[in-house]
Amino acid sequence: MEVERAAAATAAGGSSAEMAVDHATGPAAVEKPRFDALMPSEMSGGKPQFRKVPVPQHRFAPLKRCWMEIYTPVYEHMKVDIRMNIKARRVELKTRKDTPDVSNLQKCADFVHAFMLGFDIADAVALLRLDDLYVDSFEIKDVKTLRGEHLSRAIGRLSGKGGKTKYAIENSTRTRIVIADTKIHILGSFVNIKVARDSLCSLILGSPAGKVYSKLRAVSARLAERY
Repeated sequence: MEVERAAAATAAGGSSAEMAVDHATGPAAVEKPRFDALMPSEMSGGKPQFRKVPVPQHRFAPLKRCWMEIYTPVYEHMKVDIRMNIKARRVELKTRKDTPDVSNLQKCADFVHAFMLGFDIADAVALLRLDDLYVDSFEIKDVKTLRGEHLSRAIGRLSGKGGKTKYAIENSTRTRIVIADTKIHILGSFVNIKVARDSLCSLILGSPAGKVYSKLRAVSARLAERY
């Protein structure tokens, strides 16, 4: 009897071991399906995607003058349709069947929006070529409430004589800055925007330009060591 029980136990163990092997090899033997990336024209049910960028009144003449410089990289390089809707006063963008990447549409919208804020074409076109560039905007009243001549002097401190202070901040932080009345727009990478914004805020709060320059030199040297 004991011999029969041992034989039965051995047979049961063998069958369970075989099942374990089957379970181990079964799922691994099945190949996972591989799907190609969807084209933008295939997303959202095959419908084209749109972006609309409003055009301020004071940017109509520059837009008309630089239209071909905006149209060429958007239409030919990014493969995105672009047109000017004069009635609605906005630039309209649309994906095409041959648009290679869905992110191209948003990049083009950011590029056109940066031009509307006042950036040069040569600076704004970097938004199409690089992924880690952003535009940050804030107003002087967000930092400190100033009125009358105090506000005018703060704007003067930001730009400096002949734009000297603004250019110094741009060159040391590798950013581009637009000062449009009380609004300030900064184009650059995330870290560089933060450094430039801190310098501009110090100037708004009343720090002399020399003190801001020395702080900029220290921060720029630290960033150069890190990268």
